[in-house]
Amino acid sequence: MKKILIPLIFVSIFLALYEQSKAQPNVYVMIGAVAVFMFCMMRLSAKIPSKNQDKDDDDVQ
Repeated sequence: MKKILIPLIFVSIFLALYEQSKAQPNVYVMIGAVAVFMFCMMRLSAKIPSKNQDKDDDDVQ
């Protein structure tokens, strides 16, 4: 999954920057690119374990 998300992030960044450089940027394309970027970042960050995961487990007991 990570192999798909990382290139998708770069494509959405490139698309947003390219669209912004136009004389009349399309707002809907910009919103779509930002939404795809945020979704991919959310999916990637969900796989990273919490820094305080051990502390949280100790507090429960």
